[in-house]
Amino acid sequence: MPEAPRRLIAHLDMDAFYASVELLRYPDLRGRAVVIGGGRRHQPVQRPDGSREYAQMRDYTGRGVITTSTYEARALGVHSGMGVMKAAQLAPDAVLLPIDFDEYRKYSRLFKAAVREIAPLVEDRGIDEIYLDLTELPGAQLDAGHEAAQRLKAAVHTATGLSCSIAVAPNKLLAKIGSELDKPDGLTLLGPNDIESRIWPLAAKKVNGIGPKASEKLAGFGLHTIGDIAAADPAWLVERFGKSYGAWLHAASHGRDDRAVVTFSEPKSISRETTFERDLHAVRDRATLSAIFTELCVELAGDLARKGYASRTIGIKLRFDDFKIVTRDLSLPAHTMDAQTIRRAAGECLKRVDLTRRLRLLGVRAGALATLAELVAPQGSAHAVREPEATYTLPLFDS
Repeated sequence: MPEAPRRLIAHLDMDAFYASVELLRYPDLRGRAVVIGGGRRHQPVQRPDGSREYAQMRDYTGRGVITTSTYEARALGVHSGMGVMKAAQLAPDAVLLPIDFDEYRKYSRLFKAAVREIAPLVEDRGIDEIYLDLTELPGAQLDAGHEAAQRLKAAVHTATGLSCSIAVAPNKLLAKIGSELDKPDGLTLLGPNDIESRIWPLAAKKVNGIGPKASEKLAGFGLHTIGDIAAADPAWLVERFGKSYGAWLHAASHGRDDRAVVTFSEPKSISRETTFERDLHAVRDRATLSAIFTELCVELAGDLARKGYASRTIGIKLRFDDFKIVTRDLSLPAHTMDAQTIRRAAGECLKRVDLTRRLRLLGVRAGALATLAELVAPQGSAHAVREPEATYTLPLFDS
């Protein structure tokens, strides 16, 4: 019986994706510290001579959060998830650009389509990263996937003008870690013999699945690196972290992972949300909130239509000025992808929330999803896509 081919799993991660897309639009910013996380008021202004005037970090006021930044900004200590005001202290001369998710989604579709032309077994993990199974790809076993990875990188660049980093490894866990090792524009091959030299010296948090709390707890026991965890007694890990997580820590630290590349999975929900540059009040900022609320519902309806889903549960998410998060859901009589129906249902959810405090964030979610193919049924079926029969009244900050 012939020996089974070794698993070749790749993780492809776009380099500083949002920022790189913006640099295609504003090539004069190449080589400069650029932060993505501004609002519409931070849109570049075209001067009469054709040059552009950009918003500067030093002039920012508000409580926004950075989405991403160029590597030049990262070198100054600016990173994703950091408050823009704090980032402005570290990089006052950096350029601030607004977020443009429509543009990022366009480039996401382009790079994924280019990848599937070469390696069709793709697991979509988000707007800027994917896993690929290269095991059966012709020629990949000859060089551990090196030539295939080169072709993938070239195809992505041809389709988008952007660079990506790829790691090929025996499994998803090692491939995910490896794609970060040689950024940007990296190509990394990892095998079992590389674990001790390349993986064990890394911080424990580099393992996908070791979050801040687990990392802090591990550090409390003197386990700071992946190698520290690998050297720990498995029984001790189980005793301190529980049977399931402790056993997983031991396996992960030794580079073991049997998860398959999942080429398709149905989403459980689709959502849209926005964080305000300043806290908004349901009464005093009623018009502003109403416009934002409606726009979110329209965008959510568009997402459903593009992806071929309808929803029977509409929900809202609110974060108040004290950071308390409140969610509410409403089940509809029938599935829908209609923006007006979503707007009315979300408004009904709002009526069940105390809106006396100022709001930091507002979101709308569509759950209980069904594909349109699943909903095709004879007229009168309970699964038919139609308007709900309920009558809705307008919520507090509706116009």
